Amino acid sequence: YDKLLSPDRIITMEELGKYDGNVQEVPEEFVGYGAAPIYVGAGNKVFDVSFGGVPMYGKDGPYQKFAGKDVSRALALMSFDPADLENTDVSDLEETKIKVLNDWINTFETKKGYPVVGKLGKEDAE
Repeated sequence: YDKLLSPDRIITMEELGKYDGNVQEVPEEFVGYGAAPIYVGAGNKVFDVSFGGVPMYGKDGPYQKFAGKDVSRALALMSFDPADLENTDVSDLEETKIKVLNDWINTFETKKGYPVVGKLGKEDAE
């Protein structure tokens, strides 16, 4: 159980995609959760936004398109454009846009209190 919630656990993009807000039943390995996990990747972190974020990121929520994805680029650009949701690369963005991304990560951690459940295992990670 503790391994599921370790902020050092590597979460692959495939695994991230499983927690996209469409699952309504709490999976067996998450017994005790109030809702099925919903993961959002930002920077190198994976947040479980089901802790208070189900209406926003869950099924039919306004941000469900972020659920189960690394949305670093979309957050940095404050974009809902499908191209930015699919493209996870932020290496070409200006420093001001990276600051926007870091502000979102800070918001997720401190203001929203979403737990960090792992690190993004990007294929091209250094």
